[in-house]
Amino acid sequence: GLLLARWTPHESMAAEGAVEGNPEGGGGGTMETAAPAGGAGPGEGGAGRFELAPGGRLVLVAIALSGMTALGSEVVWTRLLSLSLGATVYTFSIILAAFLLGIGLGSAAGSAWARSVKDARRALGWCQLGVVAGLAWAAYCATEAIPHWPVDPTLATGEYVRFGFQFDLVRCLVCALPAAFFWGASFPLALAGAASPEQDPGRLVGRVYAANTLGAIVGALAAPLLLIAWLGTQRTQQVLMAMATLSVLLLWVPDFRDDTGKPRWGRAGVLRGAAATVFALILASTIQPVPGLLVAYGRYMAMRLNNGNYGEMVFVGEGMHSSMAVSRLSTGYLNYHNAGKVQASSEPQDMRLQRMLGHMTTIIPENPRSVMVIGCGAGVTAGAVSIDPAVEELTIVEIEPLVPRVVSTYFSEHNFAVVQNPKTTVVTDDARHFLLTTDRTFDAITSDPFDPWVKGAATLYTQEFWEVARERLNPGGVVTVFVQLYESNLAAVKSEVATFLSVFPEGMVFANLHQGQGYDVVMLGQKERTVIDLDRVDERLSRPEYQEVANSLIDVGFYSAAQLFSTFAIRKPEADAWLADAQINRDRNLRLQYLAGLGVNLYEADAIYQDMARYRTFPPGLFTGSPDRLYELEERFYSGG
Repeated sequence: GLLLARWTPHESMAAEGAVEGNPEGGGGGTMETAAPAGGAGPGEGGAGRFELAPGGRLVLVAIALSGMTALGSEVVWTRLLSLSLGATVYTFSIILAAFLLGIGLGSAAGSAWARSVKDARRALGWCQLGVVAGLAWAAYCATEAIPHWPVDPTLATGEYVRFGFQFDLVRCLVCALPAAFFWGASFPLALAGAASPEQDPGRLVGRVYAANTLGAIVGALAAPLLLIAWLGTQRTQQVLMAMATLSVLLLWVPDFRDDTGKPRWGRAGVLRGAAATVFALILASTIQPVPGLLVAYGRYMAMRLNNGNYGEMVFVGEGMHSSMAVSRLSTGYLNYHNAGKVQASSEPQDMRLQRMLGHMTTIIPENPRSVMVIGCGAGVTAGAVSIDPAVEELTIVEIEPLVPRVVSTYFSEHNFAVVQNPKTTVVTDDARHFLLTTDRTFDAITSDPFDPWVKGAATLYTQEFWEVARERLNPGGVVTVFVQLYESNLAAVKSEVATFLSVFPEGMVFANLHQGQGYDVVMLGQKERTVIDLDRVDERLSRPEYQEVANSLIDVGFYSAAQLFSTFAIRKPEADAWLADAQINRDRNLRLQYLAGLGVNLYEADAIYQDMARYRTFPPGLFTGSPDRLYELEERFYSGG
């Protein structure tokens, strides 16, 4: 994406080289035709010659650092801006578009500048100093200005969602364009600064491009894997500013303008370098840490501040893959935040869902000795699994190393201290990678991943993923997964349900209602067809060793097996008509993340549930037990619990 077609390496080449069709050499020439006077041009005896201009090696180092700061900053901006915009696939595309637009505009300007500048190396230094200022500006926008803009995201829904994307693009341009412009301008100036009269232009471009690309690779890897995880986004941005300042010093302090080609360390260069350093230090001191409220509430931060409904931040942390927070509301409830939203909480509606998800995973199989939990979250689901006496091995697979440490500190009361439980093993890995590479099988697998609109999460909802999960089940095993109805749309929910039932045709859906309205659901799939024995479940819950499980269910309003399973909503035979227009989420299209990304600002949970409930009928043959328990189940089913 760099504009090189009309670039002239150095103004001095016009005097030393002749241009084909222009014997006077006036005005310089192009890379393709310039040749040193009295020597061979490209394609003749001098082809392949490579000799940098004095100070050219420092130019290569500077452009490598420029690539490092560019890609490192893009990672940081993506982490911060996705909190304000929502971490959808559309947000990532918008941030990248703003970044590339700045690069392109800067390259065009830099190419024009390189044709007339007398000292390209010093001009490159000015660009890198501009990068320092641009980084400070981006940090201010991402952590202070944009999060406080008076924006109500819920206004951009349905047919108006495109206007929300337009506004997101404006915010990204305001934040990223200045620094990206100077990175783009740096490349053609680096070519001009490294060029010498006697060299192969192709090799010159290759060397500069290689240095820039190598730096970019290092920046893209180091920022998320090392810097953000160790230092946080605030310090990472300051480190990136230090790297850009180092580029300025390499380009400004040593002077190569004498005939020897060796650097001179004059007073003027030292003063320039000192001034640049002071300027960078002042700007670096203005960078603020990411606000806890932004980590917690993301795009709704300004609204939360306005109505005062945000609670006390008791923890804010930035991990390798995501930023998270824990807040305590005035009611005493705890919220676990990730990806700029509440992912789990100790509020009744969320505790009910998490306990349903965990206990159904172990109550329905005959002997759930080995269970895998995908995504730790607040640990409540895993905790519900862990207290089942039949469970001997519990494997929690969590991609973010910081999460288990956080929830073990703040949510242990609600998750039965699952992380410290001796039967628990925490594996830091991507759940899909773990399932594809392990030779272990499980009696049950439960999944509570990020919202499907979060970029990358859709891979844990694909048809191929559920096929892998089914293959890892022992005979009689089950898979459960949480599906949200809020911050989603009908097309996305249908896609999740249809994709799951395409792999588990005997699967079923259970509803978690809040104040009588739709909120979220639990899907359950089986290795083989399952009949749920109400007598067996109640008998198990009545044993002394199951008292903790029974109490856990009672805490969220389930006093019997009939009451728990009366939450049944739908299964495949009845759902087929409802899912007739559903789009299957596959690895080759990840359709779900695009559908869900369009409904991220919607709160139509009950409307979605009611659309599903039109096909809700009592399932013949799914439940067995004594006449009294079956009667209780049917009565509760039709009365709504």
